[in-house]
Amino acid sequence: MKNLFVITAVLILSVTSYSRPGSTSTTRLNIPSDTIDTHFERNLDSLLNLWYVKNALMYGGELGEPDFTDSVIPDFPDSVYMKRLGNIISDIDMSYNPIIKNFINVYTRNRRNQVEVMLGLTDYYFPIFEEVLNYYDLPLELRYLPVVESALNPRAVSRAGATGIWQFMFPTARMYNLTINSLVDERRDPLASTHAAARYLKDLYGIYNDWTLVLAAYNCGPGNVNRAIRRAGGSRNYWEIYYHLPRETRGYVPAFIAATYAMTYYREHNLVPVAKEFPIFTDTISINREVHLMQVAQVLDLPIEMLRDMNPQYRRDIIPAREHTYALRLPVTYASKFIDHQDSIFAFKADHFLSRENLTVTPGTARTISVPPGRTAVNYTVKQGDNLGFISEWFNVGLSDLRNWNNIRGNIIRTGQRLVVYVPSGQSDYYSEIDKLSFAVKQSRRGRAPSLNPPPVTTVSGEPGDYLYYTVRQGDTLWDIARQFPGISDRDILRLNQLNNASRIFPGQRLKIKPAG
Repeated sequence: MKNLFVITAVLILSVTSYSRPGSTSTTRLNIPSDTIDTHFERNLDSLLNLWYVKNALMYGGELGEPDFTDSVIPDFPDSVYMKRLGNIISDIDMSYNPIIKNFINVYTRNRRNQVEVMLGLTDYYFPIFEEVLNYYDLPLELRYLPVVESALNPRAVSRAGATGIWQFMFPTARMYNLTINSLVDERRDPLASTHAAARYLKDLYGIYNDWTLVLAAYNCGPGNVNRAIRRAGGSRNYWEIYYHLPRETRGYVPAFIAATYAMTYYREHNLVPVAKEFPIFTDTISINREVHLMQVAQVLDLPIEMLRDMNPQYRRDIIPAREHTYALRLPVTYASKFIDHQDSIFAFKADHFLSRENLTVTPGTARTISVPPGRTAVNYTVKQGDNLGFISEWFNVGLSDLRNWNNIRGNIIRTGQRLVVYVPSGQSDYYSEIDKLSFAVKQSRRGRAPSLNPPPVTTVSGEPGDYLYYTVRQGDTLWDIARQFPGISDRDILRLNQLNNASRIFPGQRLKIKPAG
């Protein structure tokens, strides 16, 4: 299994001396002075193209070069690293030596921005990993293995063809019953691939009874590890067989230990997780009829990019549930909506989306948006309290059309943002006037009583301790609310309002969003 993150070139800079654990001898490691492998950089680039990462970075700023000011990026003596690693309770040996320190520097100094992105993804991925690892009675620290393998990118593909968040090669994936065909690649399914990885790791442990050797075998295969053991005179100590392992595998265990350290002690290194635009709570629906993700997205009014990233195993957006049942992962509050509207979803433009032509369309391919026939463009400037649902009602247009015309993903709009809306050509004067009307008048035009529909966002005086509030409306979900406020996640709202269940919100409820001012 090829490693995405740590080709040995990640080992940084110098010829280093170290004493092997359990040995009194000192050996010099001929580590090349090299930068991080270009494939690793490509992998990070692909990670940043995920929908939920792009949306998070859209409001969190561009990734830049790290600031190496000591006050921002602290450094610690070796004794501190040794003590911290020793405090990690694990069945896996957490040794410390200069090689591992070089990897720690990669995570905490050289690649800080990318690590902050990965930290932001742990809220979504780690509960999946932990539940499966616990089921197979494996060390929970193995949840850090995909950090090394794929940088938590379910679409990652190595130069050797290893694919997915756990980086399975084709033969190993088939051995552990992962489905791979023209439409489905379960190596990219975080849940299915984690089950397969757990079974593989458990089988390897049955061979070696040593987790460092298991990690090495996971990377380069049992055959290479067995040969290294023979060449080292039968030693089963990772550091004793180090030189006899393939070049790329020599850095694999040190990188895993460093990743475990960085993910555990990131606060001590002033690393701040990048908040993601992704639902915390999800549910899985069993699909027993063929369906296209665009059918689901358009009927449930969900961003197609989000559905793709929540279900990356579907290579052409099609769930081919003809003879077998497949899983569809959705935000938890949309699972019941799917069940309520499933007949409409399966019927929606089925002839178009399930046609043979759509089987060859690459997801995410750009398409030209033409002006709808018989319509004229008018502009509208977003006001405080507006949301896309209101605006689509005021202009009597579809919500998906409004997003499409303005290249909007999700529901996030900002006060002062200028939108284009295509209205019937003979009614352009009527709709152009909307931009100048008050909220109450716009609502009354749609037959809504202004008193029942106040602007959902209210602010108080701005004194210290005051907050910006949101009044929950019928049909709101916590995730939908969070998407209206850049930099705010549904978890932030849960924490600020001392809530423990995202589904327990109700119309008229007043939620704290963030401090005012």
